[in-house]
Amino acid sequence: MQETLAKTKKMVAHLDAVNRILAENEHDRYRLIPILQAVQEEYKYLSKDVISYVATSLGLPPARVYGVATFYAHFSLEPKGKHIFRLCDGTACHVKKSHGILHALYKKLGVSAEKPTTEDMMFTVETVSCLGACGLAPVMVVDGAVHGQVTPDQAVKIVDEIIAAETGVKQ
Repeated sequence: MQETLAKTKKMVAHLDAVNRILAENEHDRYRLIPILQAVQEEYKYLSKDVISYVATSLGLPPARVYGVATFYAHFSLEPKGKHIFRLCDGTACHVKKSHGILHALYKKLGVSAEKPTTEDMMFTVETVSCLGACGLAPVMVVDGAVHGQVTPDQAVKIVDEIIAAETGVKQ
């Protein structure tokens, strides 16, 4: 009984942010994309439960909301880590060996293309087709900050700096 009550309280608290976002957007179904963007900003991804809740709240079929969420590459249906590394693999970055950076990050964090997020949900590593900063190749964005002419060692150092900031322990 207490376990069910605890789960219910957690779900209600979880949906408080969604309800706030819906209210800020006046429950306007025509603002579906900004609503999903705000929800993803809050939770780092769009869960099936949240997609269904948003759909119901807006009077839309869940399949329509799911269709929007899967159509746009910006949306993620998988949980992401607190710190997101987006590594460009466009032509300029690829030619300048962005794959070496990718492999260094995979090795350091113990992740892969199939499992891009660490078990502790601290890091996610993604490749993107283009970041629009070819003059800085190879380039990656970490938590919104652009890092240009990155080397594998520099990428690992950025991870170490984040870990040190999070834990207070230098790597």
